[in-house]
Amino acid sequence: MRALLIVDMQRDFCPGGALAVAGGDAILPVINRMMPHFELVVASRDWHPEDTVHFERWPVHCVAGTPGAEYAPELDSAPIAQEFLKGTDGADDGYSAFEATNEDLEAWLRTRQVDDLFVCGLATDYCVRATVLDALARGFRVHVVINAVAAVHPDGPPDGGPHALQEMKDAGAHLLHSAMIRAPEP
Repeated sequence: MRALLIVDMQRDFCPGGALAVAGGDAILPVINRMMPHFELVVASRDWHPEDTVHFERWPVHCVAGTPGAEYAPELDSAPIAQEFLKGTDGADDGYSAFEATNEDLEAWLRTRQVDDLFVCGLATDYCVRATVLDALARGFRVHVVINAVAAVHPDGPPDGGPHALQEMKDAGAHLLHSAMIRAPEP
């Protein structure tokens, strides 16, 4: 079974948001076009409390229940079967979707016999990277859709987008373009 995991496609990470990724909204049409090619679509969301150590490192963003924490309006959220809320504890960052507190992502995927996980969303060099590395560590076959991710630091610093993609590849993730994704065989 294959699943598409959409990481943090939220208003605060899109242009005009509190922690905007440059061009973050440009990947939305790609994500929307990919969804029908998967039996299962899931999504993660940052869902921070108002008071968290995370905001010592980052501007206030994606506070639970606020407009900034909602999905980007251009995202077709209807196909999303389950969402995974992360960063909900005031003492953690919650970069990886596998750190979700409302539902155990690994258990949820295994119950549905998912073994191939295709990952897209924001941001390549933080939450996408952490999610992919955690998925690989848990034994999933992971595919990063390179034209459906965007980085906070697209060209650098040393831990920016290109470095993060290479790190994920070196760890065992497959990097592919959305044009390579086809609907599953019946």
